[in-house]
Amino acid sequence: MSATPQRHRRARRLTLTALAVTVGAGAVVAAALPAGAASGGGKSAQARTVDVQLLSFNDFHGTLEPPQGSSGNVTERQADGTTKAIPAGGVEYLATSLREARKGHEYSVTAAAGDMIGGSPMLSGIFHDEPTVEALNKLDLDVTSVGNHEFDEGKAELRRMVYGGCHPVEGCFEFGKEFTGSEFKYLAANVTDEKTKRPLLSPTFIWKKGDVKIGFIGVTLEGTPDVVTAEGVKGLKFGDEVETINKYAAELNKQGVKSIVALIHEGGLPASGAYNYDCDAPGAGAGISGAIVDIAKNVDPKVDALVTGHTHQAYSCNIPDPAGNPRTVTSAASYGRLFTDTTLTYDRATKDIVRTPVKAPKPVNKIVSRDQPKAPDMTELVDRWKALAAPIANRPQGFISADIPGRGSESPEKPLGDLIADAQLEALAPADKGGAQLAIMNPGGIRADLAYKAAGAEGDGVVTYGESYTVQPFNNMMNVVDLTGAQLITALQQQVTGPVNGANPKILQVSKGFTYTLDMTKTGADRIVVDSVKLNGAAIDPAKTYRVAMNEFLAGGGDGFTVLKEHKNKLNGPSDLDCFNAYLMKSTAATPIAPPAADRITVIK
Repeated sequence: MSATPQRHRRARRLTLTALAVTVGAGAVVAAALPAGAASGGGKSAQARTVDVQLLSFNDFHGTLEPPQGSSGNVTERQADGTTKAIPAGGVEYLATSLREARKGHEYSVTAAAGDMIGGSPMLSGIFHDEPTVEALNKLDLDVTSVGNHEFDEGKAELRRMVYGGCHPVEGCFEFGKEFTGSEFKYLAANVTDEKTKRPLLSPTFIWKKGDVKIGFIGVTLEGTPDVVTAEGVKGLKFGDEVETINKYAAELNKQGVKSIVALIHEGGLPASGAYNYDCDAPGAGAGISGAIVDIAKNVDPKVDALVTGHTHQAYSCNIPDPAGNPRTVTSAASYGRLFTDTTLTYDRATKDIVRTPVKAPKPVNKIVSRDQPKAPDMTELVDRWKALAAPIANRPQGFISADIPGRGSESPEKPLGDLIADAQLEALAPADKGGAQLAIMNPGGIRADLAYKAAGAEGDGVVTYGESYTVQPFNNMMNVVDLTGAQLITALQQQVTGPVNGANPKILQVSKGFTYTLDMTKTGADRIVVDSVKLNGAAIDPAKTYRVAMNEFLAGGGDGFTVLKEHKNKLNGPSDLDCFNAYLMKSTAATPIAPPAADRITVIK
């Protein structure tokens, strides 16, 4: 039964009492005060300022259990320049990490930068992410921006996540319990309803503790419609991130709120994948690129810190604001593997954050280690939902002979991407299923690795339904369409060009028999060596028509592949997950699936 949306309420429990006034290791702002601050009114420096701890994370994606395979690791740079992979994440450990970090900090606020839900593993996704919202409530999250994945199931479902009520079709998942919604504030300042012109959700949130006030503005990337299905963003308009933040920063100032943090679901690309890489070497923000750099350089100086996300990268940079003052820009990777610990020095006289151009130690990204104790309340939550999911989740689907990297692979062509594309081709190649000659798969739709080691009692090498669901959780329906050879080549070029993929290429995963060369020493469309594009050894003919299998997201031009919308003769097929499971089910313990060689795309670096 569906419930009427409840009035939003907060259940933040601030119980710690020790006042922290000394800037510790990992603080963002120097404790230096404005001229005369120490003697103002005869008060001491300690009375004039107070340190506020800001804990933040992003792109959680409903990852309640530790991520499997390499996608559950973080890369740590060692003193000798080598790197080390460290297993991290899992909400039981994230809860322990955040609770330990808060100890000794009376003034502590926890914020996130979007994609808390959506693209989630089966444990959360099959229940429409109700388990994740419950877990975030228990984590004492205060506020988050929306991300693009908050719109995967449309605006009505997002509002249900906020206000509560059981699912309109599937009802309540636990007997006698009704989903109560978020106890944290969801912000969507740049998302407006096309009819009412009003923000879909609250644009700002003011966190208060005693006489300390910090304002938060939450936005998602303006390009959300490019990375979400059309149905998910129907009736919504997404505004410019900088213009929106600057507008609401001025409004917060008018309300007397001078300390402001922007939560932005848009991010950057550090030069290194190591979480402890110094992206300020050799200068402020020198080691990071991507959309967040221009955003940071143009957001009003009224904003004191930027918490970002979307790219699933880890960084802690210092990019000067338009006035030339230092300002931190942070991201804590994804899946709850890291969190960022920042110290904001609040000046009670000015009601602003102290930011100085010297002696400004940066925030620190900290690993959510699996060596620490699990939080018992989170273990109870995970076990409770696992018991509900078990009859479906534990069902064996197939067998693999070794890890098959997907989300955890940093290569343009991923072994799991090849496997998924092959599964789609096999399912849709028969004439009565569409007659597909090749299949293409968007890399962002691969949400995990397939790990050989058993996650439960199923045995090593067994792939369960829960694991296959976690790899492909969106339940995208498949399409088989007509594309000309010229359109296919344009699609390959759009992997590395345009406003969406020019700075951050999205390399399509391709089925067996489709090959080409990607020359990363060149720029733009020239990165695709046109003469190398072949199907089963024959050069692609620009004038010829080919039958191509792809999910409905790509067929709608998602991820910047606008040429794919020009298709003709579309035939609808089963879901991508159904294709994947059917392929897995042909394997046996005696004939497991081996990781594909990932040799279809020749990359020149």
